[in-house]
Amino acid sequence: MFDPATTALLRAVLDEVCESVSRTETGTRTHVASKILEAVTRGATSPDQLKQIGRQALSDAPTMWR
Repeated sequence: MFDPATTALLRAVLDEVCESVSRTETGTRTHVASKILEAVTRGATSPDQLKQIGRQALSDAPTMWR
């Protein structure tokens, strides 16, 4: 689906945005990842822009996921 460089960027952004979220909190991480992926499919490619979108998704995640 994505080239290796884009995949690495997406993983790095997700890891940075979710650094305070346990890896066992899969609902929250999945929510953030899906919002980042949506942004990429709409053409967002800037790491800073993707981080901003990821942080917004993290703050919007349902509290039962945090």
